[in-house]
Amino acid sequence: MAQEYKNIAIIGAGASGCVCAYYLLKSCLDVTLFDIKEPLLTLLPTGGGRCNLAFAEFDFKELVKNYPRGEKFLYSVFSRFSAGDTIELFKELGVETYIQDDGRIFPKSNSAKEVREKLLKSINKAEFIKEKVLDVIPPGSGFKVITNKAEYFFSHVVISIGGGRFFSSLKHHIVPYKPALTGLKTDITYPAGIVIKNAYSTQYKISGNILFTHSGISGPLVYKISSINAYKEFPYDLNFNLLPQNNLPLQQLLDANPHKEIKNILAKYLPLNFIKVLLGELSEEKAHRINGKTRDYISDKIHNFKITATGTNKGEETVTAGGIDLNEINSKNMESKLYPHLYFTGETLNIDGFCGGFNLQNAWATAFVAAESIIQE
Repeated sequence: MAQEYKNIAIIGAGASGCVCAYYLLKSCLDVTLFDIKEPLLTLLPTGGGRCNLAFAEFDFKELVKNYPRGEKFLYSVFSRFSAGDTIELFKELGVETYIQDDGRIFPKSNSAKEVREKLLKSINKAEFIKEKVLDVIPPGSGFKVITNKAEYFFSHVVISIGGGRFFSSLKHHIVPYKPALTGLKTDITYPAGIVIKNAYSTQYKISGNILFTHSGISGPLVYKISSINAYKEFPYDLNFNLLPQNNLPLQQLLDANPHKEIKNILAKYLPLNFIKVLLGELSEEKAHRINGKTRDYISDKIHNFKITATGTNKGEETVTAGGIDLNEINSKNMESKLYPHLYFTGETLNIDGFCGGFNLQNAWATAFVAAESIIQE
């Protein structure tokens, strides 16, 4: 009996869509990618232009802990396509990689442009249609893909778009989109450009750098918190220990430097401009004028730094939370539970991870699982 002919539409020529195409083309299937923009443009700014491909956590049970949404769903996905598989994928494409001390995986060239070029070269047998997809009509004898210029028919459709677009004819439930991995506006602002290294969030038990901006706070630790709290209503309070590795022997410092101003004593531990704003006029006081109550007040301001988040910085977000409800997707093959032969990958799904290559790992892995399922049908 002849094998049923398959022609696959991939809607969205970003990271996930293009890797899905790569695996489908390896099995000589007929693949068409739709995108109104040039393919893989969103890859270029990732990792500061260096392309943070993944994170070197090779135990999938640990890897999934870096996803505020999607952790349980990804157990099945990452058990089949790990960070090690990501390294092998790019080796196949001619992209050698290395692991930074912090665990992030990059191409040896440190070039997102090289990654884009190699990946595009690997899928040059796919047809690219630069049109905007307006709707996808679910199965009769196949799918109808309607664009701003024409209508097309396919046996299978993979949807790999993110950031809020979907199609009215498909009755999947969409979890509302919210900014994630973004800076936060705050009730109090500090001089822009100040960085507090290795601060510790006492609420969320996570560490990282805080960057103060004109409107609030940003940086790796803040991005994690904003991601965790993507659906939390503003305002909400945040507490940080700004010197978690240092108990700050404040009384000893005061005794040893009685004629020094507090700001100059603490400048060894925290940025001077930050201390001036944090302590106000108190930062100008000489050490010998500080009593026990004031000493404890200073210590509390540092070890229990409080600030209130009042909103997100629009346009700064690198990832959005939200997307297709995971209850409606089979995690073993990325297929819709509502429509046979319809698949979802990458940011289309209600999955998002922290900074560090986690979102691209989701893109590669879900693309592989979807492609493998289509191939094996």
